[in-house]
Parts: sequence; structure tokens; C-alpha cells
Amino acid sequence: MIDFFDGVGPFLFYAIVFALVFAGTALFLGVFIPFITGDTLLFAAGLVTAAHADLNIIVLAVGVGLSAFLGDQVGFLIGRHAGRAYLEKRQGRRIRHAIHWSERFYERYGWWSIVVARFVPFARVIIPVVAGVGRMNYYRFLTSNIVGALLWGTGLSLVGYFAASIPGVKSAAYVIAGVVITMSIIAGIRTWRADRAERQAVADTGSEQWTSARG
Repeated sequence: MIDFFDGVGPFLFYAIVFALVFAGTALFLGVFIPFITGDTLLFAAGLVTAAHADLNIIVLAVGVGLSAFLGDQVGFLIGRHAGRAYLEKRQGRRIRHAIHWSERFYERYGWWSIVVARFVPFARVIIPVVAGVGRMNYYRFLTSNIVGALLWGTGLSLVGYFAASIPGVKSAAYVIAGVVITMSIIAGIRTWRADRAERQAVADTGSEQWTSARG
């Protein structure tokens, strides 16, 4: 990815990065190529910016943050106006599982789910749509979207930039990456356990009803 960006000019570099960040959520592209539209892209863009004097980290950070914000806004509006039918059109076992996981995550964490989902590849794509389908208050979504776009989009671009330009920050960048991965794993485990408990409760209820009917 870094080699590819080294071969394009500043304008095309910004255009590609901003377009990928936006399309990653607004156009469901992040479900199919999450690493090219997600954290890897932002780290790489920051590294490339640090290595080229004709690129400006302020332009990159602001542009990425704005693209991430607009992408989630579009996803939310699609969910609000297209409704559940938009999600039902998504086929494939992996996508169906990601949608189910995102719905449970949104129901459990509400406002925070929009922020945390930025750091989870599939969730950052699906949860804005789920929030729209679920009729989340627009201003609550707006604030969570702003916070998430700043922490994820602007934040990770800056981490990549400073990891390359300031050697001492490189170790901190690994720590941040480790924290993000750990948070994602913990969130996934908690949601999986909640889903398992719910399925078990439904199974137990069905078993009790069947036993009562026989009696």
C-alpha cells in the first residue's frame, strides 16, 4: 500500500484516501475489503505523509476525519429511509453474521457503539445503518459520529504520521494498536456470550412449553 501511494501525486493521494474512507462505510465497501478501507489505510497514509514533504498531515487528518464522518452519515440516512429491507438484501453467511453481531452490539451499547465500532472492521460499516433502522435520535448519532470520526479517522492518521516522524512514538503506536485489538476482542466475546445466553434462554423456554403441553 505504501509503495502504491509513493507512485501517485499529492492530489491523487488525498483523493484516493478520502474516497476509500468514505466508501468504506457509505457504500458498504468495508465489508468486502475492510483492511484497505480501515485502520491499515489510515496508518499507511500517515506514514506516507511523514515521508513526503509535499504532503501535509493537517490536510490528511482533517480530510480523513471529514470523510469518515460523512460516510457514517450516509449509512445512517440509508438505514433511516431504506429501513430493514436494505440489510435483508445483504446475502452470504459472513455478512449475515456480521449484521446480527452489529445489531446485538448496538442494542447493548447504544451511543458508545457508534464510537467503538469505528475500530471494528465490519461493525464500522454496518452499525450506522443499524442505528438508522433502529431510529436512533439523530442528534445522539451526530455527536457519537463526530467523536468516532475524530478518534478513529483523525487519530489513527496522526498516530501513523508521528510513528514515522518521531522514533520514540513508534512504541506508543504499537501500544495503541494493541489496545484497539484487545477492545475489539473483548467486545466480541461479550456479545457472543450475550447471544449464547439468549439462545439458551429461548431453548429452555421452548422446552418448558413443550413439556407443559405434553403434561
